[in-house]
Amino acid sequence: MHVAMVNFLPAPPGASPENVFAHWRSLADIAEIVGRGGTRVTVVQMADADHELERAGVTYRFVGTGGTRRARELGRRAARVVAGLGADALHVHSLAYARHAMAVSRALPSLPILLQDHADGVPRGWRRLPWRRWYAAASGIVFTSVAQAEPFARQRLFPRDTPIFAIPESSSRFTPGDRETARVATGLRGDPCVVSVGHLALGKDPMTMLDGVAQAAERLPGLRLYCAFGTAPLMPEVRARIERDPRLATRVKLLGNVPHAAVEHLLRAADVFVSASLAEGSGYALLEALACGAFPVVTDIPAFRAITGNGRIGRLWPRADAAALTDALIGAAEQRADRGTVRAHFDSTLSFDALGARWANTYAQLLSGSP
Repeated sequence: MHVAMVNFLPAPPGASPENVFAHWRSLADIAEIVGRGGTRVTVVQMADADHELERAGVTYRFVGTGGTRRARELGRRAARVVAGLGADALHVHSLAYARHAMAVSRALPSLPILLQDHADGVPRGWRRLPWRRWYAAASGIVFTSVAQAEPFARQRLFPRDTPIFAIPESSSRFTPGDRETARVATGLRGDPCVVSVGHLALGKDPMTMLDGVAQAAERLPGLRLYCAFGTAPLMPEVRARIERDPRLATRVKLLGNVPHAAVEHLLRAADVFVSASLAEGSGYALLEALACGAFPVVTDIPAFRAITGNGRIGRLWPRADAAALTDALIGAAEQRADRGTVRAHFDSTLSFDALGARWANTYAQLLSGSP
């Protein structure tokens, strides 16, 4: 089976292919995941110039856009490339490019098209009408969790007979390593040692996280929380909350923006990974934490339910509920989960090989017309 995987979001102008891979790790990761299932993969990436290369068994075709941003023209360009490849199916990254997928469908009406959600929002108001038409180009749509399709279904944005598939957005190349070695390298400590990786922003709800940790510290005096983050629009509120509470002042350390390679060492050093996210398309940090064997204490949202096997691994707690987070942290500390068990869950359900098999099965169902 040969699948063409199209990314209509143009590569940064002037960026070399290797720079593109560094900028968008998921571009190669998802392609290689699919390839692990025995599927031949060609990635068609919109760019400012044509280029072709082979990388880890995947062919990459960088297609010059000629400066155009028009969906119809980009769709036609992709269709010409895909037609020349003789691909069996087309995999389009992001529901935001359904209009582009429609242009491909018109040029190649017999080609099955699969759209993959990447935390794409539901169109609002009058915009829903054209989006209904564009989504109809899809032969199937993939979310991390089927539940994430429900807001679209409520607005009747997808045709009733469009198959919905559930596959996590990506995987992780991180490995567990040795916890004590990682603690020496990072300086992390704690009993439990808790790590958070996420922006200090409203959607990540750091204030509830701090409230839950403060209450848990009353029962877990050895608890330490380390926060790695990129953007921090709530930094003033977060700092003020930490400084005014002695339960947090000596237990919480804000690490700031940590290089991706260093995140692996933080998660290897952690006993617990915590997230208070209100919503996620998938949850890359959670995937990385599981790959390192850290026990997840995360909000009970569709993406996290899917990744943890409905809480089979870790503890799920209702979002924005600090008391529930406190109970989950105390329970995690008492449980003392085996890191090998966490990693085994990752290997069996979230690894490159596991997800590759799921993608191969999804494409087969799409081609057979019987999901």
